[in-house]
Amino acid sequence: MFATDGPRPACEGVVDLLHSLGAGLRERQAAAELAIRAMGISFTVYSEGTNIDRAWPFDVIPRVLSTHEWSRISAGLTQRMVALNLFIDDIYGEGRAIRNGVVPAEVVGESANLRLQCRGARPPQGTWAHISGSDLVRDGDGTMYVLEDNLRVPSGVSYMLENRQITKRVFADLFRDLDIHPVDAYPTRLRELLGSLSPRPGEVPVIVVLTPGVHNSAYFEHAFLAQQMGAHLVEGRDLVVDDDVVYLRTVGGLVRVDVVYRRVDDLFLDPEVFRPDSALGVAGLMAAWRQGNVAIANAPGAGVADDKVLYAYVPALIHYYLGEEPLVPNVETFVCLDDRQRKHVLANLDHLVVKPANESGGYGIFVGSHASAADKEEIRRRVEADPRNYVAQPILRLSTAPTLCDGVVAPRHVDLRPFVLSGEHPYVTTGGLTRVARQEGSLIVNSSQGGGSKDTWIIDPDVLRPPRSGLSIEVRER
Repeated sequence: MFATDGPRPACEGVVDLLHSLGAGLRERQAAAELAIRAMGISFTVYSEGTNIDRAWPFDVIPRVLSTHEWSRISAGLTQRMVALNLFIDDIYGEGRAIRNGVVPAEVVGESANLRLQCRGARPPQGTWAHISGSDLVRDGDGTMYVLEDNLRVPSGVSYMLENRQITKRVFADLFRDLDIHPVDAYPTRLRELLGSLSPRPGEVPVIVVLTPGVHNSAYFEHAFLAQQMGAHLVEGRDLVVDDDVVYLRTVGGLVRVDVVYRRVDDLFLDPEVFRPDSALGVAGLMAAWRQGNVAIANAPGAGVADDKVLYAYVPALIHYYLGEEPLVPNVETFVCLDDRQRKHVLANLDHLVVKPANESGGYGIFVGSHASAADKEEIRRRVEADPRNYVAQPILRLSTAPTLCDGVVAPRHVDLRPFVLSGEHPYVTTGGLTRVARQEGSLIVNSSQGGGSKDTWIIDPDVLRPPRSGLSIEVRER
Protein backbone atom coordinates (compact mmCIF):
# COMPACT_ATOMS: atom_id res chain seq x y z
CA MET A 1 0.00 0.00 0.00
CA PHE A 2 3.03 2.27 0.44
CA ALA A 3 5.91 3.22 -1.82
CA THR A 4 9.10 4.78 -0.44
CA ASP A 5 7.61 8.29 -0.64
CA GLY A 6 4.19 7.58 0.86
CA PRO A 7 0.90 5.90 -0.13
CA ARG A 8 0.77 4.47 -3.64
CA PRO A 9 -1.57 6.13 -6.16
CA ALA A 10 -5.24 5.49 -5.30
CA CYS A 11 -4.39 4.26 -1.78
CA GLU A 12 -4.73 7.57 0.07
CA GLY A 13 -8.42 7.20 0.89
CA VAL A 14 -7.97 3.73 2.38
CA VAL A 15 -4.94 4.89 4.36
CA ASP A 16 -7.05 7.74 5.76
CA LEU A 17 -9.69 5.24 6.78
CA LEU A 18 -7.25 3.00 8.60
CA HIS A 19 -5.84 5.96 10.52
CA SER A 20 -9.34 7.16 11.41
CA LEU A 21 -10.76 3.83 12.50
CA GLY A 22 -8.14 2.83 15.03
CA ALA A 23 -9.61 0.11 17.22
CA GLY A 24 -12.81 0.27 15.17
CA LEU A 25 -11.07 -1.76 12.48
CA ARG A 26 -11.46 -4.86 14.64
CA GLU A 27 -15.21 -4.23 14.76
CA ARG A 28 -15.32 -4.17 10.99
CA GLN A 29 -13.40 -7.43 10.84
CA ALA A 30 -15.85 -9.00 13.28
CA ALA A 31 -18.76 -7.73 11.15
CA ALA A 32 -17.17 -9.27 8.06
CA GLU A 33 -16.72 -12.65 9.74
CA LEU A 34 -20.32 -12.57 10.92
CA ALA A 35 -21.46 -11.86 7.34
CA ILE A 36 -19.39 -14.80 6.05
CA ARG A 37 -21.09 -17.17 8.49
CA ALA A 38 -24.53 -15.75 7.70
CA MET A 39 -23.96 -16.06 3.94
CA GLY A 40 -22.59 -19.60 4.29
CA ILE A 41 -19.37 -18.86 2.42
CA SER A 42 -17.08 -21.83 2.92
CA PHE A 43 -14.26 -23.83 1.38
CA THR A 44 -13.20 -27.43 1.80
CA VAL A 45 -9.86 -28.72 3.02
CA TYR A 46 -8.88 -32.33 2.36
CA SER A 47 -7.20 -33.66 5.49
CA GLU A 48 -6.24 -37.25 6.24
CA GLY A 49 -8.97 -38.70 4.07
CA THR A 50 -11.73 -36.43 5.35
CA ASN A 51 -13.32 -33.27 4.00
CA ILE A 52 -13.41 -30.32 6.39
CA ASP A 53 -15.64 -27.36 5.61
CA ARG A 54 -14.34 -24.08 6.94
CA ALA A 55 -15.56 -20.50 6.87
CA TRP A 56 -13.88 -18.55 4.09
CA PRO A 57 -10.75 -16.80 5.50
CA PHE A 58 -11.11 -13.07 4.83
CA ASP A 59 -9.13 -10.02 5.81
CA VAL A 60 -11.12 -6.81 5.98
CA ILE A 61 -8.35 -4.46 4.76
CA PRO A 62 -8.64 -4.28 0.94
CA ARG A 63 -5.78 -4.48 -1.52
CA VAL A 64 -5.75 -1.33 -3.68
CA LEU A 65 -4.40 -0.76 -7.22
CA SER A 66 -4.79 2.25 -9.50
CA THR A 67 -6.72 2.24 -12.77
CA HIS A 68 -3.56 3.37 -14.57
CA GLU A 69 -1.66 0.26 -13.56
CA TRP A 70 -4.67 -1.95 -14.10
CA SER A 71 -5.19 -0.86 -17.70
CA ARG A 72 -1.71 -2.15 -18.57
CA ILE A 73 -2.21 -5.37 -16.59
CA SER A 74 -5.57 -6.17 -18.19
CA ALA A 75 -4.18 -5.52 -21.68
CA GLY A 76 -1.23 -7.79 -20.87
CA LEU A 77 -3.45 -10.60 -19.64
CA THR A 78 -5.63 -10.39 -22.75
CA GLN A 79 -2.49 -10.49 -24.92
CA ARG A 80 -1.25 -13.51 -23.01
CA MET A 81 -4.46 -15.49 -23.41
CA VAL A 82 -4.73 -14.71 -27.13
CA ALA A 83 -1.22 -16.15 -27.62
CA LEU A 84 -1.92 -19.20 -25.44
CA ASN A 85 -5.15 -20.00 -27.27
CA LEU A 86 -3.29 -19.77 -30.59
CA PHE A 87 -0.66 -22.11 -29.17
CA ILE A 88 -3.22 -24.70 -28.01
CA ASP A 89 -4.95 -24.58 -31.39
CA ASP A 90 -1.56 -25.01 -33.08
CA ILE A 91 -0.57 -27.96 -30.88
CA TYR A 92 -3.72 -29.90 -31.78
CA GLY A 93 -3.46 -28.75 -35.39
CA GLU A 94 -0.37 -28.08 -37.49
CA GLY A 95 2.24 -27.95 -34.71
CA ARG A 96 4.11 -25.01 -36.23
CA ALA A 97 5.53 -23.76 -32.91
CA ILE A 98 7.29 -27.10 -32.39
CA ARG A 99 8.53 -27.40 -35.97
CA ASN A 100 9.96 -23.88 -35.83
CA GLY A 101 11.71 -24.47 -32.51
CA VAL A 102 9.70 -22.00 -30.43
CA VAL A 103 8.91 -24.72 -27.89
CA PRO A 104 10.93 -27.95 -27.55
CA ALA A 105 9.00 -31.01 -28.72
CA GLU A 106 9.64 -32.85 -25.43
CA VAL A 107 8.06 -30.02 -23.41
CA VAL A 108 4.77 -30.60 -25.23
CA GLY A 109 5.07 -34.31 -25.90
CA GLU A 110 5.75 -35.13 -22.26
CA SER A 111 3.14 -32.78 -20.82
CA ALA A 112 0.80 -34.47 -18.35
CA ASN A 113 -2.04 -32.40 -19.84
CA LEU A 114 -1.53 -33.17 -23.52
CA ARG A 115 -4.64 -34.95 -24.80
CA LEU A 116 -3.96 -36.74 -28.07
CA GLN A 117 -7.70 -37.42 -28.30
CA CYS A 118 -8.16 -33.70 -29.11
CA ARG A 119 -6.00 -33.62 -32.22
CA GLY A 120 -7.86 -32.22 -35.20
CA ALA A 121 -10.69 -30.80 -33.07
CA ARG A 122 -11.97 -27.30 -33.87
CA PRO A 123 -13.81 -25.71 -30.94
CA PRO A 124 -16.11 -22.74 -31.58
CA GLN A 125 -14.26 -19.50 -32.46
CA GLY A 126 -10.97 -21.40 -32.25
CA THR A 127 -10.89 -20.76 -28.50
CA TRP A 128 -9.80 -23.52 -26.14
CA ALA A 129 -9.24 -21.75 -22.82
CA HIS A 130 -12.34 -19.62 -22.36
CA ILE A 131 -11.93 -19.01 -18.62
CA SER A 132 -8.49 -18.47 -17.13
CA GLY A 133 -6.91 -17.09 -13.99
CA SER A 134 -3.32 -15.85 -14.06
CA ASP A 135 -1.54 -15.39 -10.74
CA LEU A 136 0.26 -12.04 -10.41
CA VAL A 137 2.92 -10.96 -7.91
CA ARG A 138 4.73 -7.68 -7.34
CA ASP A 139 8.48 -7.92 -6.74
CA GLY A 140 10.57 -5.66 -4.56
CA ASP A 141 11.35 -3.42 -7.54
CA GLY A 142 7.65 -2.60 -7.90
CA THR A 143 7.17 -4.62 -11.10
CA MET A 144 4.07 -6.78 -11.45
CA TYR A 145 4.85 -10.23 -12.89
CA VAL A 146 2.76 -13.16 -14.06
CA LEU A 147 3.76 -16.03 -11.76
CA GLU A 148 1.72 -18.77 -13.44
CA ASP A 149 -1.31 -19.42 -15.64
CA ASN A 150 -4.36 -21.50 -14.75
CA LEU A 151 -6.26 -22.72 -17.81
CA ARG A 152 -7.83 -26.04 -16.85
CA VAL A 153 -10.57 -25.37 -14.28
CA PRO A 154 -9.41 -22.16 -12.55
CA SER A 155 -11.25 -21.48 -9.30
CA GLY A 156 -11.73 -18.54 -6.97
CA VAL A 157 -13.94 -16.15 -8.91
CA SER A 158 -16.94 -16.71 -6.63
CA TYR A 159 -14.82 -15.71 -3.65
CA MET A 160 -13.77 -12.55 -5.49
CA LEU A 161 -17.45 -11.68 -5.90
CA GLU A 162 -18.38 -12.60 -2.35
CA ASN A 163 -15.43 -10.63 -0.95
CA ARG A 164 -16.85 -7.57 -2.67
CA GLN A 165 -20.30 -8.11 -1.16
CA ILE A 166 -18.75 -8.34 2.29
CA THR A 167 -16.70 -5.17 1.98
CA LYS A 168 -19.73 -3.31 0.65
CA ARG A 169 -21.44 -4.18 3.92
CA VAL A 170 -18.64 -3.17 6.26
CA PHE A 171 -17.17 -0.23 4.27
CA ALA A 172 -20.29 1.29 2.73
CA ASP A 173 -18.91 4.77 3.49
CA LEU A 174 -15.85 4.20 1.30
CA PHE A 175 -17.90 2.86 -1.60
CA ARG A 176 -19.77 6.15 -1.49
CA ASP A 177 -16.69 8.35 -1.28
CA LEU A 178 -14.13 6.57 -3.50
CA ASP A 179 -14.21 5.60 -7.18
CA ILE A 180 -13.99 1.83 -6.61
CA HIS A 181 -14.59 -0.03 -9.87
CA PRO A 182 -17.19 -2.84 -9.75
CA VAL A 183 -16.60 -6.57 -10.30
CA ASP A 184 -20.20 -7.80 -10.28
CA ALA A 185 -20.52 -7.91 -14.08
CA TYR A 186 -18.58 -11.18 -14.20
CA PRO A 187 -21.53 -13.66 -14.05
CA THR A 188 -23.31 -11.77 -16.83
CA ARG A 189 -20.19 -11.65 -18.99
CA LEU A 190 -19.56 -15.35 -18.34
CA ARG A 191 -23.08 -16.27 -19.39
CA GLU A 192 -22.75 -14.14 -22.53
CA LEU A 193 -19.48 -15.87 -23.40
CA LEU A 194 -20.87 -19.35 -22.83
CA GLY A 195 -24.02 -18.50 -24.77
CA SER A 196 -21.94 -17.33 -27.74
CA LEU A 197 -20.50 -20.85 -28.04
CA SER A 198 -23.89 -22.49 -28.59
CA PRO A 199 -24.17 -24.66 -31.72
CA ARG A 200 -27.77 -23.46 -32.13
CA PRO A 201 -27.54 -19.70 -32.82
CA GLY A 202 -30.79 -17.83 -32.59
CA GLU A 203 -32.16 -20.02 -29.81
CA VAL A 204 -31.87 -19.44 -26.07
CA PRO A 205 -28.88 -21.63 -25.11
CA VAL A 206 -29.21 -24.31 -22.47
CA ILE A 207 -26.11 -24.04 -20.27
CA VAL A 208 -25.07 -26.49 -17.56
CA VAL A 209 -22.32 -26.31 -14.95
CA LEU A 210 -20.85 -29.80 -14.66
CA THR A 211 -19.59 -30.39 -11.11
CA PRO A 212 -17.94 -33.44 -9.53
CA GLY A 213 -20.43 -33.05 -6.68
CA VAL A 214 -20.84 -31.76 -3.16
CA HIS A 215 -17.59 -33.26 -1.89
CA ASN A 216 -15.44 -31.22 -4.25
CA SER A 217 -13.51 -28.39 -2.56
CA ALA A 218 -14.87 -25.83 -5.05
CA TYR A 219 -18.52 -26.97 -4.92
CA PHE A 220 -19.57 -23.70 -3.29
CA GLU A 221 -18.26 -21.89 -6.37
CA HIS A 222 -19.95 -24.28 -8.81
CA ALA A 223 -23.32 -23.75 -7.15
CA PHE A 224 -22.77 -20.01 -6.83
CA LEU A 225 -21.95 -19.48 -10.52
CA ALA A 226 -24.80 -21.69 -11.72
CA GLN A 227 -27.23 -19.68 -9.61
CA GLN A 228 -25.80 -16.33 -10.73
CA MET A 229 -25.93 -17.29 -14.43
CA GLY A 230 -29.30 -18.99 -14.34
CA ALA A 231 -27.63 -22.20 -15.52
CA HIS A 232 -28.33 -25.79 -14.48
CA LEU A 233 -25.99 -27.28 -11.86
CA VAL A 234 -25.50 -30.91 -12.87
CA GLU A 235 -23.43 -33.99 -12.17
CA GLY A 236 -22.45 -36.50 -14.82
CA ARG A 237 -25.40 -38.76 -14.03
CA ASP A 238 -27.80 -35.90 -14.90
CA LEU A 239 -26.66 -35.91 -18.53
CA VAL A 240 -26.95 -38.45 -21.33
CA VAL A 241 -25.66 -38.52 -24.90
CA ASP A 242 -27.83 -39.86 -27.70
CA ASP A 243 -26.79 -39.77 -31.36
CA ASP A 244 -23.90 -37.40 -30.49
CA VAL A 245 -26.22 -34.89 -28.81
CA VAL A 246 -26.09 -34.10 -25.08
CA TYR A 247 -29.33 -34.05 -23.11
CA LEU A 248 -30.26 -33.07 -19.56
CA ARG A 249 -32.55 -35.44 -17.70
CA THR A 250 -35.52 -33.51 -16.24
CA VAL A 251 -38.85 -34.49 -14.76
CA GLY A 252 -40.42 -33.32 -18.02
CA GLY A 253 -38.14 -35.43 -20.20
CA LEU A 254 -34.85 -34.87 -21.99
CA VAL A 255 -33.74 -31.31 -22.77
CA ARG A 256 -30.96 -30.65 -25.24
CA VAL A 257 -27.79 -29.07 -23.77
CA ASP A 258 -25.86 -26.54 -25.82
CA VAL A 259 -22.96 -25.58 -23.55
CA VAL A 260 -21.18 -27.45 -20.76
CA TYR A 261 -19.17 -25.27 -18.36
CA ARG A 262 -17.18 -28.11 -16.92
CA ARG A 263 -15.52 -28.07 -13.51
CA VAL A 264 -14.33 -31.66 -13.96
CA ASP A 265 -10.78 -32.52 -15.02
CA ASP A 266 -10.17 -33.85 -18.54
CA LEU A 267 -9.47 -37.43 -17.51
CA PHE A 268 -12.89 -37.76 -15.85
CA LEU A 269 -15.00 -36.13 -18.57
CA ASP A 270 -15.85 -39.17 -20.70
CA PRO A 271 -15.26 -42.80 -19.64
CA GLU A 272 -15.39 -43.89 -23.29
CA VAL A 273 -12.34 -41.75 -24.14
CA PHE A 274 -10.38 -41.13 -20.95
CA ARG A 275 -10.58 -43.01 -17.64
CA PRO A 276 -13.07 -45.89 -18.02
CA ASP A 277 -13.68 -45.95 -14.26
CA SER A 278 -14.87 -42.33 -14.11
CA ALA A 279 -18.28 -41.83 -12.55
CA LEU A 280 -18.05 -38.04 -12.83
CA GLY A 281 -18.30 -37.60 -16.58
CA VAL A 282 -20.67 -38.47 -19.41
CA ALA A 283 -20.19 -41.31 -21.86
CA GLY A 284 -20.18 -39.94 -25.41
CA LEU A 285 -19.49 -36.32 -24.40
CA MET A 286 -16.26 -36.10 -26.40
CA ALA A 287 -17.92 -37.41 -29.55
CA ALA A 288 -20.71 -34.83 -29.23
CA TRP A 289 -18.08 -32.11 -28.76
CA ARG A 290 -16.00 -33.19 -31.76
CA GLN A 291 -19.14 -33.26 -33.90
CA GLY A 292 -19.87 -29.66 -32.92
CA ASN A 293 -23.17 -30.53 -31.24
CA VAL A 294 -22.14 -29.16 -27.84
CA ALA A 295 -19.56 -26.65 -26.64
CA ILE A 296 -17.34 -27.37 -23.65
CA ALA A 297 -15.62 -24.62 -21.68
CA ASN A 298 -12.80 -24.89 -21.08
CA ALA A 299 -12.27 -27.20 -24.02
CA PRO A 300 -10.70 -30.61 -23.33
CA GLY A 301 -6.95 -30.45 -23.81
CA ALA A 302 -6.61 -26.76 -22.91
CA GLY A 303 -4.44 -27.76 -19.96
CA VAL A 304 -1.48 -28.38 -22.27
CA ALA A 305 -0.80 -24.65 -21.81
CA ASP A 306 -1.38 -24.89 -18.04
CA ASP A 307 2.05 -26.30 -17.31
CA LYS A 308 4.76 -24.56 -15.32
CA VAL A 309 7.38 -25.72 -17.82
CA LEU A 310 5.44 -24.31 -20.77
CA TYR A 311 5.08 -21.07 -18.77
CA ALA A 312 8.78 -20.37 -19.37
CA TYR A 313 8.10 -20.16 -23.11
CA VAL A 314 5.07 -17.85 -23.04
CA PRO A 315 7.06 -14.67 -23.86
CA ALA A 316 8.47 -16.47 -26.93
CA LEU A 317 4.94 -17.56 -27.90
CA ILE A 318 3.72 -13.95 -27.69
CA HIS A 319 6.57 -12.95 -30.01
CA TYR A 320 5.87 -15.85 -32.37
CA TYR A 321 2.10 -15.59 -32.74
CA LEU A 322 1.52 -11.88 -32.21
CA GLY A 323 4.84 -10.21 -33.04
CA GLU A 324 4.59 -8.22 -29.81
CA GLU A 325 6.53 -7.67 -26.60
CA PRO A 326 4.82 -9.08 -23.48
CA LEU A 327 3.01 -6.29 -21.65
CA VAL A 328 3.27 -8.12 -18.33
CA PRO A 329 6.56 -9.97 -17.87
CA ASN A 330 7.25 -13.50 -16.66
CA VAL A 331 9.28 -14.28 -13.57
CA GLU A 332 12.71 -15.60 -14.57
CA THR A 333 12.27 -19.36 -14.82
CA PHE A 334 14.78 -22.21 -15.07
CA VAL A 335 13.62 -25.36 -16.86
CA CYS A 336 15.17 -28.41 -15.22
CA LEU A 337 14.74 -30.44 -18.42
CA ASP A 338 17.60 -28.36 -19.85
CA ASP A 339 20.94 -29.75 -18.63
CA ARG A 340 22.62 -26.38 -18.17
CA GLN A 341 19.65 -24.85 -16.36
CA ARG A 342 19.28 -27.92 -14.14
CA LYS A 343 22.92 -27.66 -13.03
CA HIS A 344 22.32 -24.02 -12.12
CA VAL A 345 19.22 -24.95 -10.10
CA LEU A 346 20.92 -27.73 -8.15
CA ALA A 347 23.88 -25.48 -7.38
CA ASN A 348 21.69 -22.64 -6.08
CA LEU A 349 18.86 -24.32 -4.16
CA ASP A 350 19.25 -21.89 -1.24
CA HIS A 351 18.08 -19.01 -3.44
CA LEU A 352 15.33 -20.64 -5.49
CA VAL A 353 11.74 -21.81 -5.37
CA VAL A 354 11.37 -25.21 -7.06
CA LYS A 355 7.91 -26.19 -8.32
CA PRO A 356 6.43 -29.36 -9.79
CA ALA A 357 5.06 -28.73 -13.25
CA ASN A 358 1.44 -29.68 -12.72
CA GLU A 359 0.62 -29.46 -9.02
CA SER A 360 -1.81 -26.86 -7.71
CA GLY A 361 -2.94 -25.54 -4.35
CA GLY A 362 0.60 -24.81 -3.17
CA TYR A 363 1.46 -28.50 -2.86
CA GLY A 364 4.97 -29.78 -3.55
CA ILE A 365 6.65 -26.34 -3.57
CA PHE A 366 10.22 -26.14 -2.26
CA VAL A 367 11.40 -22.75 -0.91
CA GLY A 368 15.16 -22.81 -0.52
CA SER A 369 15.43 -20.10 2.11
CA HIS A 370 13.14 -22.07 4.45
CA ALA A 371 14.41 -25.57 3.66
CA SER A 372 16.38 -27.95 5.86
CA ALA A 373 19.36 -29.97 4.65
CA ALA A 374 17.08 -33.01 4.35
CA ASP A 375 14.56 -30.99 2.28
CA LYS A 376 17.32 -29.95 -0.10
CA GLU A 377 18.55 -33.48 -0.58
CA GLU A 378 14.99 -34.66 -1.23
CA ILE A 379 14.27 -32.01 -3.88
CA ARG A 380 17.66 -32.71 -5.47
CA ARG A 381 16.76 -36.39 -5.73
CA ARG A 382 13.37 -35.60 -7.25
CA VAL A 383 14.70 -33.15 -9.82
CA GLU A 384 17.44 -35.54 -10.94
CA ALA A 385 14.96 -38.43 -11.20
CA ASP A 386 12.34 -36.49 -13.18
CA PRO A 387 13.75 -33.20 -14.54
CA ARG A 388 10.80 -32.63 -16.92
CA ASN A 389 8.51 -32.25 -13.94
CA TYR A 390 10.31 -29.31 -12.30
CA VAL A 391 11.03 -25.63 -12.82
CA ALA A 392 12.74 -23.15 -10.53
CA GLN A 393 12.41 -19.41 -9.98
CA PRO A 394 14.29 -16.87 -7.86
CA ILE A 395 12.83 -16.19 -4.43
CA LEU A 396 11.08 -12.89 -5.06
CA ARG A 397 10.79 -10.14 -2.51
CA LEU A 398 7.01 -10.40 -2.72
CA SER A 399 5.07 -7.28 -1.90
CA THR A 400 3.15 -7.16 1.33
CA ALA A 401 -0.19 -5.65 2.20
CA PRO A 402 -1.45 -4.46 5.60
CA THR A 403 -3.39 -7.34 7.16
CA LEU A 404 -5.26 -7.63 10.44
CA CYS A 405 -3.55 -10.44 12.36
CA ASP A 406 -4.78 -11.17 15.89
CA GLY A 407 -6.12 -7.65 16.16
CA VAL A 408 -2.90 -5.98 14.98
CA VAL A 409 -2.19 -4.60 11.51
CA ALA A 410 0.93 -6.30 10.13
CA PRO A 411 2.51 -6.84 6.69
CA ARG A 412 1.74 -10.13 4.96
CA HIS A 413 2.74 -11.38 1.50
CA VAL A 414 0.06 -11.36 -1.20
CA ASP A 415 -0.60 -12.43 -4.76
CA LEU A 416 -3.49 -11.64 -7.08
CA ARG A 417 -5.59 -13.81 -9.39
CA PRO A 418 -7.59 -11.83 -11.97
CA PHE A 419 -9.94 -13.77 -14.24
CA VAL A 420 -9.97 -13.51 -18.02
CA LEU A 421 -12.79 -14.48 -20.37
CA SER A 422 -11.53 -15.21 -23.90
CA GLY A 423 -13.74 -15.15 -26.96
CA GLU A 424 -15.16 -12.68 -29.43
CA HIS A 425 -15.22 -9.99 -26.73
CA PRO A 426 -12.38 -10.55 -24.22
CA TYR A 427 -13.02 -9.45 -20.66
CA VAL A 428 -10.72 -9.06 -17.65
CA THR A 429 -12.18 -8.63 -14.19
CA THR A 430 -11.57 -5.20 -12.69
CA GLY A 431 -9.44 -6.62 -9.94
CA GLY A 432 -9.40 -10.21 -8.81
CA LEU A 433 -8.92 -12.51 -5.86
CA THR A 434 -6.11 -11.27 -3.63
CA ARG A 435 -4.72 -14.15 -1.61
CA VAL A 436 -2.71 -13.45 1.52
CA ALA A 437 -0.27 -15.55 3.54
CA ARG A 438 -1.52 -15.47 7.12
CA GLN A 439 1.77 -16.63 8.65
CA GLU A 440 4.53 -14.06 9.11
CA GLY A 441 7.21 -14.43 6.45
CA SER A 442 5.32 -17.18 4.57
CA LEU A 443 5.15 -17.04 0.76
CA ILE A 444 2.34 -19.64 0.51
CA VAL A 445 -1.00 -17.90 0.01
CA ASN A 446 -3.28 -20.83 -0.89
CA SER A 447 -6.32 -21.25 1.37
CA SER A 448 -5.65 -25.00 1.49
CA GLN A 449 -2.28 -24.13 3.04
CA GLY A 450 -3.69 -21.73 5.63
CA GLY A 451 -3.84 -18.59 3.49
CA GLY A 452 -6.58 -15.98 3.48
CA SER A 453 -8.06 -13.47 1.05
CA LYS A 454 -8.81 -9.80 0.55
CA ASP A 455 -11.10 -7.75 -1.62
CA THR A 456 -9.22 -6.04 -4.45
CA TRP A 457 -10.10 -2.42 -5.20
CA ILE A 458 -9.23 -0.77 -8.49
CA ILE A 459 -9.51 2.97 -7.84
CA ASP A 460 -9.09 5.88 -10.26
CA PRO A 461 -6.71 8.30 -8.51
CA ASP A 462 -7.74 11.12 -10.86
CA VAL A 463 -11.32 11.17 -9.58
CA LEU A 464 -11.52 13.78 -6.84
CA ARG A 465 -12.84 12.51 -3.54
CA PRO A 466 -14.18 14.50 -0.61
CA PRO A 467 -11.59 15.89 1.80
CA ARG A 468 -10.55 13.67 4.68
CA SER A 469 -13.15 15.14 6.99
CA GLY A 470 -15.83 14.24 4.45
CA LEU A 471 -15.48 10.52 5.08
CA SER A 472 -18.48 9.28 6.98
CA ILE A 473 -16.77 7.18 9.63
CA GLU A 474 -18.26 6.63 13.01
CA VAL A 475 -15.79 5.44 15.62
CA ARG A 476 -17.29 4.19 18.85
CA GLU A 477 -15.16 3.91 21.94
CA ARG A 478 -15.79 0.85 24.08
